Amino acid sequence: MTHTTSPDPAAAPESSAPGLSRRAVVAGAGGVAAVGLLTACGGSVATAPAPTAAPEQAPAPSAAPSGAASSSGTALTSTSDVPVGGGTVFADKDVVVTQPTAGDFKAFSATCTHQGCKVKSVTGGNIVCPCHGSKFAIADGSVTNGPAKSPLPEKTISVDGGSIVLG
Repeated sequence: MTHTTSPDPAAAPESSAPGLSRRAVVAGAGGVAAVGLLTACGGSVATAPAPTAAPEQAPAPSAAPSGAASSSGTALTSTSDVPVGGGTVFADKDVVVTQPTAGDFKAFSATCTHQGCKVKSVTGGNIVCPCHGSKFAIADGSVTNGPAKSPLPEKTISVDGGSIVLG
């Protein structure tokens, strides 16, 4: 004898949602758990396809002429705005652009390697961090005055006409 008050939801057609079986609910919960696990490990369903798309786009700019590569970067400033023997800090872009000698442009991270403060200025041939007095050479980012022990990491820039482009 069969009755409709069975504890099995799949056996109670009146109380279950149309087309929704116990197996579907369990499978759906397993899928949600898998997505949660991927997200907790740094991945997500939305970003899973990105690695296959990025390599297709990344080689094109590096193989392209410098004009095409710079069009994909972020314009920072004009070459005339970076003084010879000095530089300009772009804290919002985390970059310092220097011009150690005329026409020679360099770029470094604007984050001090001592304790992560943003560098503030470029003075006397040095990139200066205001937090603890670390100074870095405008030519290569090396430490000229501690307490920082590591140089500022270089960043990639290009000169496109009269513009300096990050990336």
